[in-house]
Amino acid sequence: MAALRERCPWDRKQTPRTLKAYILEEAYEVLEALDEKDPDKVKEELGDLLFQIVFQAHIAREKGQFEMADVLKSISEKMVRRHPHVFGELKLETPEEVIDRWQEHKKKEGKLKESILEGIPLNLPALLRARKVQKRAARVGFDWEHVEDVVRKLEEELKEFKKAVKRKRANKDEVEEEFGDILFSLVNIARFAGVNPEEALRKTTAKFIARFRHIEKKAREQGRKLEAMSLAEMDALWDEAKKKASRF
Repeated sequence: MAALRERCPWDRKQTPRTLKAYILEEAYEVLEALDEKDPDKVKEELGDLLFQIVFQAHIAREKGQFEMADVLKSISEKMVRRHPHVFGELKLETPEEVIDRWQEHKKKEGKLKESILEGIPLNLPALLRARKVQKRAARVGFDWEHVEDVVRKLEEELKEFKKAVKRKRANKDEVEEEFGDILFSLVNIARFAGVNPEEALRKTTAKFIARFRHIEKKAREQGRKLEAMSLAEMDALWDEAKKKASRF
């Protein structure tokens, strides 16, 4: 890293802010590698993500703020401090007890202040952030009792959305708000079902891409352009891709 900062014009020009996008990009590539269950790719992508951490730490070192050893020391001390049931005498038997104890430590450290919803990063993907907000609120009892209640709420939000869309003078902000309520309800349903909504949507999007590529491949084999195909023809190829996938 020191050599790159000294000799590479691009690396020398970077700042903590210009590197933010790369941290996010590399994190998502790690997730993709984990989904593919390819150990070699996971290893490679973890290295790419680690490089971004090293990069940030090195720039901080140049500014006299901290260095990599401080980062490692900080997280090590935090893990010991927040796991007294591992590194101390405290006895905790369930994951729920561990989470409760973790929250107590965060309060003592000043991580949670006026609201239990503080500290949830604004830059999280929207579905993940909604899920975290709901989980935090649920810890103090502000939650639905049964998943059926949440489903009814979703149906209610869908009706509100339809009304907003049908209005003669449809207000874009109102439609957007109602659509957001639908998504928030879906995240709640996913939480009750033990499903990560971000993961579910990523996998569904990947599935869509795979099936659509099958349509593109078949069109090329037939020497045709997608624009010249009818929707019925593309639907037939879509169903073909579904059947093909179900065989594996």
